[in-house]
This record gives sequence, structure tokens and C-alpha cells, in this order.
Amino acid sequence: MSDISIRIEGRAGRITLQRPDALNALTHEMCLAIEAALDEWRADANVAVIVLDADGERAFCAGGDIAHMYHTGLKGDFSFGQRFWADEYRMNHKIFHYSKPVVSFLHGFTMGGGVGLGCHGSHRVVGESSKIAMPECGIGLVPDVGGSLMLALAPGRCGEYLGLTGAPMGPADAIYAGFADTYIPQSEWAGLIKVLCADGDIDVLQGHAAPDGKLEALQGEIDKHFSGEWLGDIKTTLQSDESDFAKSAQKALARGAPLSQAATMEILHRLRGPSITLEKALDLEFRFTTRSME
Repeated sequence: MSDISIRIEGRAGRITLQRPDALNALTHEMCLAIEAALDEWRADANVAVIVLDADGERAFCAGGDIAHMYHTGLKGDFSFGQRFWADEYRMNHKIFHYSKPVVSFLHGFTMGGGVGLGCHGSHRVVGESSKIAMPECGIGLVPDVGGSLMLALAPGRCGEYLGLTGAPMGPADAIYAGFADTYIPQSEWAGLIKVLCADGDIDVLQGHAAPDGKLEALQGEIDKHFSGEWLGDIKTTLQSDESDFAKSAQKALARGAPLSQAATMEILHRLRGPSITLEKALDLEFRFTTRSME
């Protein structure tokens, strides 16, 4: 398949996305191919580690390729979208629970479906160009592919802020919010991948201090404004504040679909607590996404 390269190199199962002109957006066929490779490599003793990366300079993966889904929906056929989401979520679930290390190199844009592919593995590497986001509320969806789990686990009310506004995270913010683990300058990635392929040794992934982020410094304001029970509570507190943060957050909220934003809040509130699991997150997401196109 020209859109993706799946092969074994030394001790590593290699998966490289090859749609740089489409920002490496995931097609349904790509999701199925990734799942099949994971199933095959799970029992292969020669494969010690899985390495995920992508071609091009702009994106690891900017999301799922929903163009075909959109056109089938216009014709009144909602089954393709439902099948796509079911297959994609199953693949996300397998990465999360995979029995071998899964190392993802998340350069450039990593959004939506790219988060589901790259941010559920055991070792998530970001570099200086990394921009991670969950912008689904902007197109009438909710943060899905298991992203709601990470949002619910993020510090304080960062989950509501990131999920409702779609705000992008640089490398430091992605690590702070729990979407990534390690910052390594991208000039070192090729050498690290060679070592991973040669001996499968994940200890080679030694992190550096990430460039300064913004989220941690904004935590107080985020918690102040995004702790409400309902979407209207958030909008009310923001409207009563003249700060730059409040004005920026209001503009971001205005670009999203209110129904998606309200449902996102409900999903996060239902997830938080001792019963939080990826399975619960995917179930709540699927209940929304399978109805969203209609």
C-alpha cells in the first residue's frame, strides 16, 4: 500500500505513514493494515519493539481522512462512517494494550486520529516542531480515538480547555497534559530509530528538557474558567473576565459546535473517577460519533 509502509527492520516492526501531501491523514485501509501488522507482530519473537513515524516535514498525522465518510453521509449512507470509527477505535485499543513497547515519533501536526495512533503507545516522543491537538469540536464531533481518556486525566481542567477550544500543544505542553512522554530534538531521531531497529533497546530514548510551554502557567486561569458543570457556566465566567486568556478562550469557543462542546464536557465528567478506563472512553465517544453524521 503506497499510503503506508509496514515492514520489519532488525528487531523492530516499522510503520511509516506515507501521505505527506495529505498531512498523513489516516484512511480506513491504513487503519486495517496497522491493526493486521500489530496482530501479526504480537506473537513474533523476532519483533521486540514497534516504531511509528511518518514521512514529510509537516505532520505525523493530522487526523482521519473523513472526505469519503463525508460524501457517503451526504448520500444518506451512514454505515461507512460507523464501520470506520469501529475499526479505528479497535486499532487504538490494541495499541494502548499492546504487549510490546510502541514508540511513536510525533513531529509536526498530530491531531485527532493521529493522537489515537501516536499517543496510546508506551513511549511517545515529541520534538521541536510537534503540535498536538484535539480539534474535533470544530467539525461537529467530540474528541475521540481515546483522546477523551487523556483529556480526562490531564491536570485540573486542562481537559475541558483543550477539548472545547482545540488549542494546540507544543512539546512541553503535550508532556504536561499527558499526551507525550519525552522530548528529544528531531536531529537525533534517525539515529535513535537505527538503534531501536538494531537491538530493540528502548533505554536509548533519553529525554531532554523541552522548550518552555504555556499550559502549566495558565493552570490557575484554566481551572477558574473551565470548572463549571455546564457549557454555559464556562461561557459566563469567561464573559465576566477581561483578561487576554479569557478573550482568547471565548474566540476559540465561538469557533466550535455547541452541541459537540456540551457532549465533550459530559464525556469528561462521566469518565473522571475511579472507574475511568479506555474502554469506557471509547464507548462514550462511539455513542456520539456513530450518530454525528446523520
